[in-house]
This record gives sequence, C-alpha cells and structure tokens, in this order.
Amino acid sequence: MSECTHNCNTCGAKCSAPQTDNPHELSRIKRVVAVVSGKGGVGKSSVTAMLAGAMNKKGYRTAVLDADITGASIPKMYDVHGDVKSDGTGIFPLESKAGIKIISSNLLLENESDPIVWRGPIIAGMVKQFWTDVIWGDVDYMFVDCPPGTGDVPLTVFQSIKVDGIVVVTTPQSLVSMIVEKAVNMANMMKIPVLGIVENMSYVVCPDCGKRIDVFGSGKAVGEIAQKFSLPVLAEIPYDARLVEAADGGNMDSEQFDYIAPAADILESGLPIKSH
Repeated sequence: MSECTHNCNTCGAKCSAPQTDNPHELSRIKRVVAVVSGKGGVGKSSVTAMLAGAMNKKGYRTAVLDADITGASIPKMYDVHGDVKSDGTGIFPLESKAGIKIISSNLLLENESDPIVWRGPIIAGMVKQFWTDVIWGDVDYMFVDCPPGTGDVPLTVFQSIKVDGIVVVTTPQSLVSMIVEKAVNMANMMKIPVLGIVENMSYVVCPDCGKRIDVFGSGKAVGEIAQKFSLPVLAEIPYDARLVEAADGGNMDSEQFDYIAPAADILESGLPIKSH
C-alpha cells in the first residue's frame, strides 16, 4: 500500500477523506489561523504573539493554541505561568493580562525548563487534546503556533483542526525562502488557504541616521515566492529592541507594533466568520 499524499484529487484509493475534529462542546471558535514556517529560528512564535495581540487590541476575543509542544515559548511571551485547571467537563486555558486565552505544554509542566521527550504520536495526541478537550468559550480569532517544518504536528493541525487560513513566516535569506515553498506547497496540498507571508528580521533601522539597512539582503527571494504563488507579503518586521524586550519581559500583549498592522487588517477583512 502506497503512502498517503493527503491529496484526494490524485488518489485512487477507496478511503474516506480525513475529517477534522470538533472542538469542545463549550467552545465557539469563529476563525482559526495557523502560523507556520519552513524551518526554525525565523520568529514564528513572536509573529503569532504579535498577531494575537493586534487582534485583541482591535477588540476581538483572541486565543493562542501553542502546538509547538517541545519548543513552547508563547506563555513566557505573555508572562503566563501556573497550573492549568480541569474538571470533569474539560480543561480551562489561562489568560494573559489583556485577556488572550492560552494553552501550552509549558503550562502543564512542574518546571517550565523540563524537556518534553516524547515521540511524534504522543505529541500529536496532545495537540488534538488542546483542540477537543479545552473549554475555549467564545473566541473570534484563534492562532495556532505550529512547530517548524512539514512533519507530524503541522499535519495533525491541518487534519484535526478546521483551519481557515495559514500565515507563513520567513526571513529574507534565499536559503530560508526556498524552504518556505515547502510550507506553501503543503498548505495547498491540504487545501487550506495561504493568507500571505510575513517577512521577519527584514531590516534594521540605523539609530543614528534612520537609514534602512537590509542585513540579509533585499528580500528579493521572498518577493519571488510571493509572486509565484500570488500571495501578499503581509508585513516586513525589522529587528526591533522593543520586540525583544517585550518578548523577554512577557509584555507581548501590551506593546503596540505598527508593522504587524497590515497583516492584522487582512485577517480582519479576509476571513469569513465560521462556527467551529
């Protein structure tokens, strides 16, 4: 038996297409956006936190499902700590100071620095539970922070959760941008709309003269991929000391980052409301 390609249009097997799971019966989630990257180290979690914060500031009820089980960083960015509570009904997410609901593997550990040494199926199972067993309540925008690559967990997210759109995060280097194409192709294979690309670490502004410096080049490779797939570049995020300080200090939901605003505007206008 050949391995499943997850593309039903080119498959001759007599199997049923995979069905997404329903969220908890007490969860009413209108839109789900997955934030992905072709490789690690491009600032995907920072972009997730900024997008959630931007939508929260627009007045939307916002949540983050941290699907990066072995590399969770979302709770620290929001200064959210403590034990996740549960009862016979389900699991309750914690909230940031601004009211962003969060679930993450780090919130389940006795010590946040303890490693999670699990194999793929167990990790995938936890991601499913974050969707099906957590009582999210009313959420306008849920952001799913996926681990990098196109492996088990992103596949689990796409097959288990009714994702309305994907934001791809990259940096300007040609090598990284080449890997972006894999993430875009995976999304197309799964028939999930790609909303656009966020170019992180795009440039530096000289503190003395204000000149823009393209540390990793002009981002030409990102533009070529965006053009090839007819995708917008949603935002160009520079190196910014405020961003580093906000992430390290757990203040990602209190800072306002104007350069993520175009992406937030597209999310606000470009996604239909659905009942998950």
